[in-house]
Amino acid sequence: MAAIRQKLAARTLAPGEKLPSIRRFAATMQVSPSTVVEAYDRLVAEGLIRARPGSGFTVSGAVSPLALTEAEPRRERAIDPLWVSRQSLDAGPDTLMPGCGWLPAAWMPEAAIRRAVRGLARAGDAVLTDYGAPRGALSLRRLLVRRFAEEGIELGADQVLLAASGTQAIDLIGRFLLRPGDTVLVDDPCYFNFQALLRVHGARIVGVPYTPTGPDLARFAEALAEHRPRLYVTNSALHNPTGATLSPRTAHRILMLAAAHDLTIVEDDIFADLEPEPSPRLAALDGLTRVIRIGSFSKTLSASIRCGFIAARPDWIEALVDLQVATSFGGPSPVAAELIAGTLADGSYRKHLEHLRRRLSRARREAARPSRHRALDRPARRLHALVPPARRARRGGGRPRRLARGARARPRQRLQRRADGLRLHALQRGADDRPACVRGDRAGAGGRRPSVPPAPSARGTVTSIASAARYGWRMGFG
Repeated sequence: MAAIRQKLAARTLAPGEKLPSIRRFAATMQVSPSTVVEAYDRLVAEGLIRARPGSGFTVSGAVSPLALTEAEPRRERAIDPLWVSRQSLDAGPDTLMPGCGWLPAAWMPEAAIRRAVRGLARAGDAVLTDYGAPRGALSLRRLLVRRFAEEGIELGADQVLLAASGTQAIDLIGRFLLRPGDTVLVDDPCYFNFQALLRVHGARIVGVPYTPTGPDLARFAEALAEHRPRLYVTNSALHNPTGATLSPRTAHRILMLAAAHDLTIVEDDIFADLEPEPSPRLAALDGLTRVIRIGSFSKTLSASIRCGFIAARPDWIEALVDLQVATSFGGPSPVAAELIAGTLADGSYRKHLEHLRRRLSRARREAARPSRHRALDRPARRLHALVPPARRARRGGGRPRRLARGARARPRQRLQRRADGLRLHALQRGADDRPACVRGDRAGAGGRRPSVPPAPSARGTVTSIASAARYGWRMGFG
């Protein structure tokens, strides 16, 4: 019964779909046929399935509401993407939120947004009262076409679809291309909400290790051959959360492998405007043949004015327009679209981006300065456990002892990762006293754990972001 209930909750069994025969299901579950008969009878009594004489059992039309917590085994909160999303959205103004990926409000172009709001008061009545057009505001789509042309992507306004947000853009693509049980490749690590969203669509998620130049090509090829995925979702520029960028060689190889395995790529380019120098883009190299470009302005303009976009081949855009009409009855809010178009058309937005890049560059240099914490003096793209100041442990006045393999780290420690200058933090949630496993230099023969608290110079490399989260660390991108 539990197995069938889980399939119903995850929507892998649709209304009217026939269930396995009693004998076949008994063999699959390795139970007696009488046990399956009793389970089916109970499910019929609950109204979840129906018995049809001579036809077996089928799923009832009455399906319980979708509960994501029941779609798969319950996870530890530290690695549950839905829990992480809720914490980032509910956090107060004084809470450190490195996992969100957005900049402080003081860094946003508030003056330009206020000018656009005042200009909106003079807009026509339709902007303030009507539904959005199915494709979204033409003025913003034309502006996006000009921005794409600067990258070398030639397309018309009819190949751009505005969505309510970047997240809704991925949701529409998932509805269009995915079926429950399809495999989707994501980077490991990746933006945490990618996983939450793909779980809604019942996708099977396979991670590919991410390197400073893009996904590990050998592992990427292995995943394509073994799992035959339908989609690959990634960031090309300023990858979240590592901060890495795609190299030309890796981009070329990804497209070659995608063509050989009929793989569709979703390129989320939300951080592109923050990149100091443009790096290769899969959509530009592919010409939107099997790459779908999505993005939004929540990271550079305002997360309060939600509007995303999709750029893809014309026939796919037509299908996505129909899906948006069916799920939202029109495009994004005309008010939001016109506010963004007015701000982008203002010459101050380009100046804002230049100022933002300089500000980020200064922040990167400051973060890269030598620190009394020795872990910060190591090369970039390494994840370190920074132990806060504690009682020094010395033997005969010697140097402080280092953490041994498997040593216990204190609660509320802070992990920092310098990835291309952008810092990745991981804050241990709450006052949880569970240990965080670190890997460092052994202390004496056998690598025994020191019996005293570690010193400030102690350092260790966490084996992976997943293992760090598994031991209670909350990961993030800043």
